[in-house]
Amino acid sequence: MSAILSVRDLEKTFGSVVAARDISLDVPAQQTVGIIGANGAGKTTFVNMITGHLSPSKGSILFEGNDITGLPSRTITRLGISRSFQVAQVFPSLTVTENMWAAAAIARGRDSIIARALTPLDTPEAKTEADAAMELFQITRYRDARAVTLPQGVRKLLDIAMAVAGSPRVLLLDEPTSGISIEEKFGLMDVVMSALKTRRITVLFVEHDMEIVGRFADRVLAFYDGTVIADERPETVLANPRVQTFISGTKPAGEGAVHA
Repeated sequence: MSAILSVRDLEKTFGSVVAARDISLDVPAQQTVGIIGANGAGKTTFVNMITGHLSPSKGSILFEGNDITGLPSRTITRLGISRSFQVAQVFPSLTVTENMWAAAAIARGRDSIIARALTPLDTPEAKTEADAAMELFQITRYRDARAVTLPQGVRKLLDIAMAVAGSPRVLLLDEPTSGISIEEKFGLMDVVMSALKTRRITVLFVEHDMEIVGRFADRVLAFYDGTVIADERPETVLANPRVQTFISGTKPAGEGAVHA
């Protein structure tokens, strides 16, 4: 498969602090990539550079062969790279349906703030897209509920459904199972990954839960000290001694295990 996303020699510094360095990789279209690493390892910095929330200090980012290095996040979203955040970014006072209408309107709106403010939410296109997304993410029965009243898992599903409103080709998920109970996490990820595969979306997801990573990722990027120390199939990365020592904390006692 051809690469939909390519990064070369990516680096980000904050003064004398190097937050990310020497990152070069290709992501084929429709691949699901898990991103792991302890806090401060460079995961979030990497995601923020891809999505335009941070400009790289060095290196390049290509999306579908086009250089997007340092472009504003709004521009990158419109080009086809979307993201969700660890804390669901929904409109709490709006219903699920209204949240989906808003997401569709924002995705299709113009760059002008005034133009976006005047864009109707309940257009026929927004309604059609909202209905399809709610069915895909299995939240239709909550359509008239206000977001503030939703269970945490449903709120996560709504947040991700809203991120898909603009029909992105690449979606970055930040801790999709954060705050979700052990009993719910696999069911939620089954719904999310099935929906994204149906839409043929390339997925990169940051996750601390190694069971989730092992089950849902085609490939895993392991970050440590700002760079990628392992990039393989999940079973290979999770068995890597450096990953076990510095990230997962699964190395047996007496062998220098460090818990993330």
